[in-house]
Amino acid sequence: MKKNEEYLVEIIDNGFQGEGIAKIDGMAVFIPGTIKGEKVKIKILKVTSSHAFGKILEIVEKASCRIESDCDTYSRCGGCVMRHINYDDTIAMKKNAVESTLKKALGRDVTIDDVLKMDEPYYYRNKLQYPIGMGEDGSPVMGVFAERTHRIIPTFECKIQDKKSQEIANDIFEFIKENKVSVYNEKTLKGALRHLVIRRGKKTDEVMVTLVTNQKNIENEKELVAFITKKHPEIKTVVKNINDKNTNVILGKENIVLYGDGYITDYLGEYKFKISPMSFYQVNPVQTEKLYSKAVEYAELTGNETVFDLYCGIGTIGIFASKNVKNLYGIETVPEAIKDAKENAKENNLDNAEFFVGDVEKALPEFIKERAVTPDVVFVDPPRKGCDKTAIETLLSLEPKKIVYVSCNPATLGRDLKLFEEKYDINRLAICDMFPYTHHIESIAMLNLR
Repeated sequence: MKKNEEYLVEIIDNGFQGEGIAKIDGMAVFIPGTIKGEKVKIKILKVTSSHAFGKILEIVEKASCRIESDCDTYSRCGGCVMRHINYDDTIAMKKNAVESTLKKALGRDVTIDDVLKMDEPYYYRNKLQYPIGMGEDGSPVMGVFAERTHRIIPTFECKIQDKKSQEIANDIFEFIKENKVSVYNEKTLKGALRHLVIRRGKKTDEVMVTLVTNQKNIENEKELVAFITKKHPEIKTVVKNINDKNTNVILGKENIVLYGDGYITDYLGEYKFKISPMSFYQVNPVQTEKLYSKAVEYAELTGNETVFDLYCGIGTIGIFASKNVKNLYGIETVPEAIKDAKENAKENNLDNAEFFVGDVEKALPEFIKERAVTPDVVFVDPPRKGCDKTAIETLLSLEPKKIVYVSCNPATLGRDLKLFEEKYDINRLAICDMFPYTHHIESIAMLNLR
């Protein structure tokens, strides 16, 4: 097999990122945009020693679940990689991918017990992040990055972004063009505005606008704030974030409040949460409530337990479970997140919750030693890299009766569950479709001490 060769292939499976998989002379070929069961004419783009990549030239036989995409930028942005597939079938594919990944890690068949799909899988993101820059003709452009590039695709409607946030973004962009506000040029590293971040509270309808800028001063800054807050009274705060580094990271470390208090609030269930520009807060609150409700269900709390919430962020899972626990302790490495967690506990009048800053693998053993306290139930919700091995060893030595593991990465979930199986049985598994039409999926595992 060589680059630029053409083949007629049958798609025998779909990978975890939604791509179709074919076999040519025993070698796996990954073809984005294809579906299991289809016959496709492809062109080889890249060949490695173990696999190859191809692109569609022609779909000869279509799968019954294939639909026409309803998005103008779908083929270019690389976000909703499953937008050509009927929604219910995307769920089945994700379920199969998680079960296959865990089977490979654990060496046995596993079954997903609960599947939490979204009733209306559109316009669900409560956090819009659009880059702003220079187009090829030298004029300002705002939208999403083309897949694997920093070329901005003009975007005026995205099927997964909140509608009100998109309306505000479009109005800000019109102001930028009309008032000649300078925008960032990645080639020269000059210009002011480089990103627009808009967050909206699903329950409160409060909006926060963050203007990410390459420099301290923005042309017509006061006029922009006055214009947008008058046109959209839902905007409770406008923040200027300074990011003058040549980096892919969107937000810098310095925030300057231009309007309002610098934060908004929202509710998950009955609990109120404060959201600042740097806060981690799940981007799909509808599905987050389902996810956390399932996690609390798996914990089987009676109200008498001491509960640890590890990698707790701003305290969302722990606070969501707080009325059913005796004592709650949260640990998180990001100081700003713990500051928010403490304020959220205070905002919700919780007297049974404490939050601490520290790397879980170091802070957990130290906390156990200092407080002489052991957990009955532990929630873990680590980043994509999964739990630190030291943290797992500490939990295995503590032997809490139950561990509820919330994961955004089935591969690291499988790796960690294999370690936990030394002392724990995996009693139930669930998936929650937090990001419809993308390849991402959240998983929840219920572990009981043997």
